[in-house]
Amino acid sequence: MRMSEKLPFNPYLILLSSLVLPGSGHVWLGLAQRGLMFLFFIIILGWASSHIMPAHFTFIGRHIGGIFVYGVSVIDAYKTARIRFAEWNHEKNSSR
Repeated sequence: MRMSEKLPFNPYLILLSSLVLPGSGHVWLGLAQRGLMFLFFIIILGWASSHIMPAHFTFIGRHIGGIFVYGVSVIDAYKTARIRFAEWNHEKNSSR
């Protein structure tokens, strides 16, 4: 494996971006299709669960499907960024 010259994005920046706008962390990582897929499923499962859950449930309870996918999306973007940063750091330190 050849060491990449470019410093990868800070994983905390990716985490913050994913928390603010779902899917944006994946876009920063160059995985736009994956980010759009997560965004699509957030919308679809949020809509589906809002129609399945009873009306007396809270907002979170009615949209739990989308909220779950949102959480998985944030974790996935952060994990991917951490792995890339650790690999870059390992390659940088092992080439010395």
